[in-house]
Amino acid sequence: MPRYLSLVKIDENTMPAEGPSPELMQRMGELIEEVTKAGVMLDTAGLTPSAQGTRVHWESGRISVTDGPFTESKEVIGGYAIMQCKDMAEAIEWSKRFLKVHEEFWTVTCEVREIAEG
Repeated sequence: MPRYLSLVKIDENTMPAEGPSPELMQRMGELIEEVTKAGVMLDTAGLTPSAQGTRVHWESGRISVTDGPFTESKEVIGGYAIMQCKDMAEAIEWSKRFLKVHEEFWTVTCEVREIAEG
């Protein structure tokens, strides 16, 4: 069965400064447990804020290193999930369910892509 990567992109400006609410974390935990029991979830994690990240960039034969936060970014990668699904449609359905556990004030996007094998 194919594997899919769901990149969770968030607008850090719409998320609460204190991070996800306990209620959101509970809903997230319940969904992750369901996806894992279904044999779909292979790995998932959230990431620290972009302010704690560093970008390493290669262009024209030169490397540049930039510490966060990255003010020019509207969305940053806030987490990921690696799922094994029968097809892209199933991976999209699980990603939709993930998005729906968030409160309405969050701005979250999941970019779902099949992992190239071989």
